[in-house]
Amino acid sequence: MITILKILGINLLFIIVVLALINYYVTPYLNLFSNLQSGIKKAYKGDFTHQFVSKVGGDARNVVEQMNSLFRKMQETFGDIKYNLATFIPQGCISSNDPLYEAKTIISELSDIYKFKKTIELDGSKDEVYGRIIDILKLKYHVGHFAFFEVNNVTTERKLIYTTEEKPMCFEKTNKNALECRAFRTGSVTISTEFPNLCKACLGTNDNYVCIPFTINHDISLTVSMTSEKIEEVELMKKNISSIRHYLEAAKPVIESQILMERLRDTSLRDGMTGLYNRRFLEEIIDKIMSHANRQKETYAVLMLDVDFFKMVNDTYGHDIGDKVIVALAKVLKNSIREADLAIRYGGEEFVVLLGNATDEGVMQVAAKIHSEFAKLSFDVGTGEPLKKTISIGIAKFPTDGDTIWKCIKYADTALYEAKNSGRNKIVEFKPEMFKSGEEF
Repeated sequence: MITILKILGINLLFIIVVLALINYYVTPYLNLFSNLQSGIKKAYKGDFTHQFVSKVGGDARNVVEQMNSLFRKMQETFGDIKYNLATFIPQGCISSNDPLYEAKTIISELSDIYKFKKTIELDGSKDEVYGRIIDILKLKYHVGHFAFFEVNNVTTERKLIYTTEEKPMCFEKTNKNALECRAFRTGSVTISTEFPNLCKACLGTNDNYVCIPFTINHDISLTVSMTSEKIEEVELMKKNISSIRHYLEAAKPVIESQILMERLRDTSLRDGMTGLYNRRFLEEIIDKIMSHANRQKETYAVLMLDVDFFKMVNDTYGHDIGDKVIVALAKVLKNSIREADLAIRYGGEEFVVLLGNATDEGVMQVAAKIHSEFAKLSFDVGTGEPLKKTISIGIAKFPTDGDTIWKCIKYADTALYEAKNSGRNKIVEFKPEMFKSGEEF
């Protein structure tokens, strides 16, 4: 027993010595590893403020010092990345517990938006830019059902740019008055799942919807209306709202520039006095009209008209009275033709009207209306007796009279010349015998 007790005592003493040695030599390393593990866990969450400590000397202490130096540099560089990225994309847009993954995703998003902006800056028109936005919705966000609108902020009229649906999403009155649309009226995103029957302009289908309004400038706004029967898809749409708005924000200056260019171009193609298109516009558009007419087998009637004895008005009463006569005739033309027809100030007191797909009877009715409505007008010239004027009109028809619209304009001018030579204040239709020998155009 004594021998056994001695052996046990020796073993116990040996174990105590071993444990003491382990505690002295091994425990510092275990603590170091535990400390490293804690710091790495914090770094994984984007926190590089951890301080590594160790009682171990030698190479282990060098490792600790190097880790502390690395983490300080990481904190200085990466610590502010999230904040800086939030300047472009708000925090919370990317759902992830991994800040490194979140930063990578945001940077990728910024890269995509940058490439999108560089692409649309080279597009030639506003419609091309709209096409890019539509492609983003379909290809990047995989939105299956949506409509894309342009809203005139001044008139509150809404124009459908694109839709994936055969049936409209909103009542027709919404296109005439965009204030019926809750998203446009409030300027905030409208999500159907937030409240029953939230937008009164919706047709009330079983579809859920997310409507995103976006203001381009004082005159123009955009609205993206996305729909789905599935709540899961609506939740995905909600997550993509901020990202979609970033693309719209990137497109905003480009669209503004295109709008300005369109206005400048429209100004150069319009007569400043009457607001009608000018001869330059006719010269630019005539080939397109011809191509479309030939493809669709459409017909056109050309009315050439001018004011009888107009030079006498300017010579007798001054150019200000002459301008009033021109403006009044332009107003008569606007009120006498359809929206799809064209009225153009061809030069001086001459005007050209293009009537598309009108019957012979309809052409004469329009010409007679213009003729009679202008004859009813009177102009105060300051002499006590008002001035009344008449017009002469020449008519030619495409393709009956000529195989090009340019020829028909010439033939209408010939008919107008005939009207003036035969007494003025008349409506004359072109006939081939009006040409003298060798004069045919």
